[in-house]
Amino acid sequence: MNYIVNISSKLIIGLFVFMLPALATDKPLADYPHYTLASSDAYDFSQISAYAGKHGRIYAYIDENLDDHFKNIQRWVRQRSISAQNVGITEMAELLRDDLAAIGFSETTLVPSAGHPGVWGYYDAGATKTLLVYMMYDVQPVNEDDWESPPFEGKLVERDFGQVLMARGATNQKGPQRAFLNAIESIIKVNGTLPVNLMVLAEGEEELGSPNYPQLVDAYEARLKTADGVLFPFNSQNLKGELTVLLGVKGINYWELESKGGSWGGPGKSEIHGSYKSVVDSPTQRLIAAIASMTTADGNTILIDGYYDDVRPPTVEESMLINAMSNKWSAADWKKQLSLSQFIHDQKGEAVLMRYLYDVTLNVDGIWSGYTGEGVKTILPHIATAKMDSRLPMGIDPDTQFARLRKHLDEHGFSDIIIRKLSGYPAAQTSVDAPLVQAAMGVFSKWANITSVMPRIGGSAPFYQFTERLGLPLVFNGLGHGSGAHGPNEYMLIYPHKDSKVAGLADIEKSYVDLLFALAEPAN
Repeated sequence: MNYIVNISSKLIIGLFVFMLPALATDKPLADYPHYTLASSDAYDFSQISAYAGKHGRIYAYIDENLDDHFKNIQRWVRQRSISAQNVGITEMAELLRDDLAAIGFSETTLVPSAGHPGVWGYYDAGATKTLLVYMMYDVQPVNEDDWESPPFEGKLVERDFGQVLMARGATNQKGPQRAFLNAIESIIKVNGTLPVNLMVLAEGEEELGSPNYPQLVDAYEARLKTADGVLFPFNSQNLKGELTVLLGVKGINYWELESKGGSWGGPGKSEIHGSYKSVVDSPTQRLIAAIASMTTADGNTILIDGYYDDVRPPTVEESMLINAMSNKWSAADWKKQLSLSQFIHDQKGEAVLMRYLYDVTLNVDGIWSGYTGEGVKTILPHIATAKMDSRLPMGIDPDTQFARLRKHLDEHGFSDIIIRKLSGYPAAQTSVDAPLVQAAMGVFSKWANITSVMPRIGGSAPFYQFTERLGLPLVFNGLGHGSGAHGPNEYMLIYPHKDSKVAGLADIEKSYVDLLFALAEPAN
């Protein structure tokens, strides 16, 4: 979702943002919002029985055709579809549509929107239950020089835990999504049809904040409401083979701030000689001051009035899930995975998890202005811009937060600072007791060790369209392991070593087979 060039300029200016203690006073940690669990009980997962169904003929078909199934994923990742740059978007949308038609979907079409097109597909199995599958076919931009293997060649790369497909989109999300399609194609090849009806509604703007996905839902809303639940295919295992079930996401606001010369001061039309700084205001320093005013000097406590007020505190169900995680989740593991020396305020243990789950954030994604090339060019820039995001836990309305941001800037003397809203949507969450979630956990228990169930993750996706607007439960989980989303050397594990506990492509597909049959079964 973040795509600004010249990393050096972002880092340099970013340092200044948090070097202005005079503009924002530190608050003690005691003044920071704290969230108390509503129950001391732990959720009992022993009630979930592993899925007992076996579909040997379909499993055998997957094993026999695994090389072709891998090539299907390669074909997807080799097709560029960078939404931020509008590169390969139409071609990827058409590729997805044509694949759905080839599998046997009776309805396949591109769905126009104000931005990139969506893709609709419907498979009528004549079944009593219907699964809606959310897909995204776009990917993030790349800096090819940072990659071990070219990001759009989709090569197998050897790792100490197996062979991985290294490519942009390998794990986010082309790999798991095409693996799911491989699975349903296998069921149809063996059985002639599926155990459930399928709807697919894919977008090509997830990495842009899904600004037009509501338009895609508009086109099929009445039909979508008839579904029994939503699946977002997702690689959820770590390298130990452990799987964390995810029930929700935070919402997000994403915007640009811009400061430019005008009636308040600063160069009005273009950059000028740097010597004039003795008598001319700097839009760049004004933008830095505006951003610094929003937080304490360390950048960790938001000072915008009311910004924390609407966070929904932990529910009883969430508290029970968090308590059940207490002996299995490790802040130290996160620190190691993220290559951190410490967390904010050197917090440890459950305090880290609670902040991750319940905090509102305010983040500078990129900031740029003036000359950042080689050598010397002494100028006073006439414009400065920053991209920012804010993650919104349950209870917070995105428009209300934008209004609070605007009010803060106005009241602190920055009414000239421009806010350009790029995206915004609320959080979404499904109950662990939803039949779809229970069926999925039964299937996951057959193939992997479920170590925890998280109420939500800190990331964002437009799942509120399903959970809030359509009233549907959603599962965004699956077997498999991948890493490097949004960064260099993104990968998905395809062929694990024999001693690995992580599912490779074959078992990923078999688990999706199980999930469709488990969903088709009557609820107990």
